[in-house]
Amino acid sequence: MSTTPPALTGLVAAVLADDGTAAWTKAVPRRVAALLDVMPAPVRAAVRGAAVAIDAYAVARTGRRLSALGAEEREHVMTSLAAHPALLPLLDAVKVPLLLAAGTERMLHHGPTPAGSAPGHPPLDGTSSGARPSGRTPLGAIHPGRTSSGATPSGPTPSARTPRGGTPPGPTSSGAKPPGPTPSGRAAHPGPTPPGPTSSMSAPEDPPLDCTPSPDWPARSTADAVVVGSGAGGAMAARTLAAAGMRVVVVEEGEHHSTASFGRRAPLDRFMSLYRDGGATVAVGNPPVVLPVGRAVGGTTVVNSGTCYRTPEHVVARWLGHHGFAAAEGFAAHLDEVERALRVAPQPLDVLGANGRLALAGARELGWTAAPLRRNAPGCRGSCQCVVGCPTGAKQSVQLSVLPEACAAGARIVTGARVRRILTDRDGPAGPRAAGVLARRPDGSELEILSPLVVVAAGALHTPPLLRRSGLGGHPRLGRNLSVHPAISVAGRFGQPVTAWQGVLQSVGVEHLRADGILIEATAAPPGMSSFVPPGTGRELRQELEQTERLATLGAMIADRPSGRVLGRGRPLPRYDLAARDAGRLLRAQRAMGRLLFAAGAEEVLTGVPRAPRARTPAQLEALLDTVSARHLHVSAFHPTGTVAAGADPEWSPADPEGRLRGVHGVVIADGSVLPSCPEVNPQLSIMAAALAVTRRLVTRAG
Repeated sequence: MSTTPPALTGLVAAVLADDGTAAWTKAVPRRVAALLDVMPAPVRAAVRGAAVAIDAYAVARTGRRLSALGAEEREHVMTSLAAHPALLPLLDAVKVPLLLAAGTERMLHHGPTPAGSAPGHPPLDGTSSGARPSGRTPLGAIHPGRTSSGATPSGPTPSARTPRGGTPPGPTSSGAKPPGPTPSGRAAHPGPTPPGPTSSMSAPEDPPLDCTPSPDWPARSTADAVVVGSGAGGAMAARTLAAAGMRVVVVEEGEHHSTASFGRRAPLDRFMSLYRDGGATVAVGNPPVVLPVGRAVGGTTVVNSGTCYRTPEHVVARWLGHHGFAAAEGFAAHLDEVERALRVAPQPLDVLGANGRLALAGARELGWTAAPLRRNAPGCRGSCQCVVGCPTGAKQSVQLSVLPEACAAGARIVTGARVRRILTDRDGPAGPRAAGVLARRPDGSELEILSPLVVVAAGALHTPPLLRRSGLGGHPRLGRNLSVHPAISVAGRFGQPVTAWQGVLQSVGVEHLRADGILIEATAAPPGMSSFVPPGTGRELRQELEQTERLATLGAMIADRPSGRVLGRGRPLPRYDLAARDAGRLLRAQRAMGRLLFAAGAEEVLTGVPRAPRARTPAQLEALLDTVSARHLHVSAFHPTGTVAAGADPEWSPADPEGRLRGVHGVVIADGSVLPSCPEVNPQLSIMAAALAVTRRLVTRAG
């Protein structure tokens, strides 16, 4: 860890109104520095440069650096800066790593803390001490008989008011009974049991995987098939090929992390190690967006929300009819198989949490379609840590579900190996043919795995650069057609605690605007972290931090018009410009989320817009948002797809209708990059079904 620069230390003190009376603030600068160390150099330089610039402003204004000023003087400096509207977006961007670090330190001092790290504090694994909640009706409580926890194959039930069939949660797809409901179907308690004071339950033992660290793998080996990447697509491809009797080697740049290791570390510490670039991958453009992706055995499935939407039928029809993606034929059956592998089922109400219950209450008040989401987390305990590695093993990320089946069939996984290029034999009469991969170990040494079949599943951001490095990037549309889900969040402040980090992280889908390409989901954040940037600096921000337990948060993502591309050969250089139609959708989503929170009883809505940060009535919210354009929003993005799209048109699609890369034999695309257009929903099932379809067709042809 690098030494904390004085400018950064002063900035932390100023932004957090640190007057030296709170013990938790002392370690924040060091944690910020550690977080910046794992972020990309441009992001790191931008934050440190901003700290130096603000420090210089303090010197110009007071004659002293921020770190030498008293709390009152620092407050005056920050108030002066915040008085310039043009600087507010910059200040909000700088606040993000500071808030992550501050939230973590505050949590570690006040609880919950990692199991065993501090006597008297609850564990981070979300396990219960057996304490029952009080007899008061919790905020946003929903009577189980009035809202269905069932869902249609593609998402929530059609109505939050009149559930289809009116039945309580039933068995999961694996036949296991969900936790919590009593034999009558009524939830035993209306929310997740709060964490207890000690870790009374150990993490379950993970299913066995055949993982070998790259330093222990031989310099040269052979296989029938090499799979590059172990995420949603790579895992499904490995399982399919190994089940067909092939000798399969999966090459993964990240490391293997056990469920037990998640429970021993704070959420932010896991965030720093499980996400590529510390979660700060950025797509430049108008506006620039953060595009976080995972790096571990299991890929982004380790750090996604666990939400499992089936690909909408109209999307599959478009892939087949318009794009000619032949592998999408019979897609429903492939989705069925993926759902069985992941044990997908509706989320039971008893662990939903107040954040989700408030979303249901607001939707019911407005007459909007909403219901608990379908998820791959049987036995979920509501620890709200899906996006930093589930510490209870409930979420069936592919390293707990699909990859064990692949390994049981003979597949092996090499960890900590970055594939530099795909090897090809260019001397054959039929043209270039795959010959294996060349990968680099952490110490810089290399290993070769020779194989006539290479399945590329490095993800939509990293597959195009790999193909270019391999001399296979000649198609003019390789790296184009990048589709993401642009997203924003809005928060509501309530009169009593919501404690959004107790319950399911992404719990409820609100589908009122889904036909217009807008999907609203009740989405919280792990303990000590936040999916929302609260307004203000100094004392205003500090007050917001002290009241986070009263906030409920919603997120909205939109089905975009593919308008990005991935450049680069070494590191990917994503570029994304928000289409005008999609900007309008984000603004509609922001209004809808504000209405929903007020309908649920919020006393105040926090918009996430620095220039119009809060509204206390629906009318005031509408008036504020009339002054806002998309360039004022905090836009993030998720779920990149489409950069090596498959299709019938050889001029438009780098991959053919079967998912085979054009211009070379033996290279198959089996990740999100193969999807011809935006899947319009959380894409894990879509990617896994596509990988299953592509590799099963390959096996059938070879058989």
